[in-house]
Amino acid sequence: MATRVAMLPLASAAVALLAACAESDRAGPTVFKVAHNGSEQHPYQTGYESFGEVLAELTGGQYAIEIFPNSQLGSEEEATEMVKLGVIASTASSAASLGPFVPEVDVLNFPFIFRDLEHFYGVLDSAVGARIGRRIEQDLDMIVLGWWFSGVRNVWNRERPVVVPQDLDGLKIRVIGSAIVLDAFDTLGAQATTMSFGELYSATQQGVLDGAETDNTDLLVEKFHEVTRYVSTTQHLYLAVPLVFSRKKFDRLPVEVQQAVMAAGRHSIGLQRAAMERNNEQAYRQLLQLGLRFNEVDDALFRETVQAGGVYERNAERVGGMQTIEEIVGFGT
Repeated sequence: MATRVAMLPLASAAVALLAACAESDRAGPTVFKVAHNGSEQHPYQTGYESFGEVLAELTGGQYAIEIFPNSQLGSEEEATEMVKLGVIASTASSAASLGPFVPEVDVLNFPFIFRDLEHFYGVLDSAVGARIGRRIEQDLDMIVLGWWFSGVRNVWNRERPVVVPQDLDGLKIRVIGSAIVLDAFDTLGAQATTMSFGELYSATQQGVLDGAETDNTDLLVEKFHEVTRYVSTTQHLYLAVPLVFSRKKFDRLPVEVQQAVMAAGRHSIGLQRAAMERNNEQAYRQLLQLGLRFNEVDDALFRETVQAGGVYERNAERVGGMQTIEEIVGFGT
């Protein structure tokens, strides 16, 4: 049984903003408020816009959504808490941010566990993804409508090209906030840290860090390309994003509206994933034009180093044992 961990309190500014928006709900369609941490151009926005279109169509315009992008209502964790409490209807929180609250989700954050994008999508849409979704539903009292995609992460640094695992030796690398990812990069020889994302640019610029691991979109949008030189296509993490909906709100809806919500969620998945893929490719082309050097790597060497170093075994108990790990690794083979 997963240990339940208390989540962050709601941001007071978010509560005030939602109260200010309440007037819009008094006439016209019933409005579901949804939140995400991307910009209006982010694929999350694309996903929610398609969700809203289908919801309105299936309910004859009686239900609509209001999207709050750019973390207007708070962090991913705070937005997830709002969904749990029924303050808002839905959010898109990465598997990485949910890991501390639903440990089984962290199995998706094992570096190099996915071979490619087809493998990644296949796992999420299989019984494995459904099982992990049920744990989220049970532990956080919400409904998982499906799995969105938030990019593929690569290693970058300002010191030297990283082509084989040994090239990471001694490099100070900021990693996503996951104990599993931290363990993996330490095993690869890096000096890994989980410094705040907001401090990453200045820390790299000042030489406190040598680099980090992000997707191409962050490299471009956050202007990390200004403080680094070399990007290695390690593709060590494919970021899964459960699209969640408030059970408190869902259970009060008529059956036909519940079905419309489920259908709208399913419809959004393919469009959001395709938008994320396009976004990643466009960012890659722009980064090349800005002069970044992309180094192709044999990811099998990195995968073998992580596995031989015991990263999967050391962290297996946290995610429910080796069985799920092995099921994901062997999926589709």
